[in-house]
Amino acid sequence: QVQLVESGGGLVQAGGSLRLSCAASGRTSSSFTMAWFRQAPGKERDVVAAISWFGGRTYYEDSVKGRFTITRDNAKNTVYLQMNSLKPEDTAVYYCAAEYKSNPALGRVQDYTYWGQGTQVTVSS
Repeated sequence: QVQLVESGGGLVQAGGSLRLSCAASGRTSSSFTMAWFRQAPGKERDVVAAISWFGGRTYYEDSVKGRFTITRDNAKNTVYLQMNSLKPEDTAVYYCAAEYKSNPALGRVQDYTYWGQGTQVTVSS
């Protein structure tokens, strides 16, 4: 069993930055893939970025490439999402997810078993 706890959301003006953190506890593994999803009101939950625990391979959704960076700190069992040049359309609840597969291309909600509670990110124009 794995527990995920997100932090770092908040309100920021367009063009600003935020860093989200996701701390994993429990039965973590070097074969993990961890990802960030987001869900805006009335929309589906979509993948934003993912990273493999071993090797640090990454995946980014097209709209965030060049603006968001996903990293991990294996010693702290924590994944980060650095979000720069934020836009109002980035407003959503951001969720951390984890799965026991080493494949950052996992991009569907059903690909992940473990989820955090979500953290709100609001970007004002």
